[in-house]
Amino acid sequence: MPGLLLALTLAVVSLLGYSAMVGAVGGGGLGDLGIRYGYQRFMPEMMLAVVVVLIALVQLVQSAGDYLARRVNRRLRHR
Repeated sequence: MPGLLLALTLAVVSLLGYSAMVGAVGGGGLGDLGIRYGYQRFMPEMMLAVVVVLIALVQLVQSAGDYLARRVNRRLRHR
């Protein structure tokens, strides 16, 4: 079970990264917001805000996944 949770966490983090990249090439989402407003309109604070939101989302998902994997790991409970 912990392995499945860690794999799911990795998949969600990868999807967040891919969605940012897809947005950079015109697919919409946070990447599109950062490119359109931050880069093309020369608004570095918008680009910074998008990067901070992406980092916070990845950190939140990764921390939650690690916590849940540790919580369901039966080997660590008996020690």
